[in-house]
Amino acid sequence: MSDSTASACTIFIAKEAAEFERRVAATPETVKKFIGLGAKLLVQKGAGETANIADDDYAAAGAEIVTQAVGVKAADIIVGVQGVDPAKMKSVQKGAWLVAGLNPVGDRKRVDAYAALGVEALAMEFMPRITRAQSMDILSSQSNLSGYKAVLEAGAHYGRAFPMMMTAAGTVSAARCFVMGVGVAGLQAIATARRLGAQVSATDVRPETREQIESLGAKAVFAEGLEADGEGGYAAELTDEQKAMQAELVSSHIAKQDIVITTALIPGRPAPLLVSDSQLATMRAGSVIVDLAAEAGGNVEGAVAGEVVEKHGVKIIGARNMPSSMAADSSALFSRNIFNFLSAFWDKETGKPVLDEEIGDAIRLTKDGAVVHPRLAQA
Repeated sequence: MSDSTASACTIFIAKEAAEFERRVAATPETVKKFIGLGAKLLVQKGAGETANIADDDYAAAGAEIVTQAVGVKAADIIVGVQGVDPAKMKSVQKGAWLVAGLNPVGDRKRVDAYAALGVEALAMEFMPRITRAQSMDILSSQSNLSGYKAVLEAGAHYGRAFPMMMTAAGTVSAARCFVMGVGVAGLQAIATARRLGAQVSATDVRPETREQIESLGAKAVFAEGLEADGEGGYAAELTDEQKAMQAELVSSHIAKQDIVITTALIPGRPAPLLVSDSQLATMRAGSVIVDLAAEAGGNVEGAVAGEVVEKHGVKIIGARNMPSSMAADSSALFSRNIFNFLSAFWDKETGKPVLDEEIGDAIRLTKDGAVVHPRLAQA
């Protein structure tokens, strides 16, 4: 970032160019808040259109509407949902910050390109899971909406009612919903399915999630001795013995389920396989599975990101950028994460954010022309 203190810190909100991406990294609400800190806000023309935010709304909040070329060249901080294409950043200031979800493990070439540009790339998905950073955590805010939408997607394809209905013509049984992986997305899926009237059960390899499952009124399904706690609140990769235990647990439970939501992810690794083709074959025709990990390889054998695949009469919905399907709400939460992050470190004297070591070192990928994050520098 420029060291100049003579002018306001210029923040550029980039329009997303990635396929299937409909979110935007700032709203008129956060634009006003940044201006209140003393920043100058530039918004790329059309940046909010797919999230139902017009350029006029940003202008009314105090932002200047510009082209991408103008915004990149002028910016001290470039903000996006996903990182701006390095090829579009040739005129960027040396030391400018790029703040976005950058997929550093999955797209290392792009990280190297940011380093070559002299950009200080800050990966929001590397935000440490500590108390003071909760309001900055894009993974949690976006996963929350993913879990909710997963249940709605399941309902749209299920073809039956969720709640038990007692009518003059007889009783309709409640749908049985099984949630696999009880992180933020899984917990929201449990709560949503419960609100819709389903009988809900859930499982995880982290024993501490039992209480969370039961607090939402769902049945906890655990295999004795199956524990795999990982770093940062994620599950660790299972051993072969643990995988066998999990497969036995799933096989005995999944055949009775109407709807299954899978959410298991391991940072930096392909998603673990939770449901095999042979297990799918035990489910009754018309059942539905939503695989929220489809883009990371999938929890369900045969899942394809962005497609609905039918196997053994079971529909497998491969989620693709689920938060983007709720672009207005997802953008509102994402943009608040960004504001909460930058404002927490805003230095009144210099008129720009100054990071501390705990969070700065955790999310900084590149600086001064080099890749500096330990996870990437060692790769």
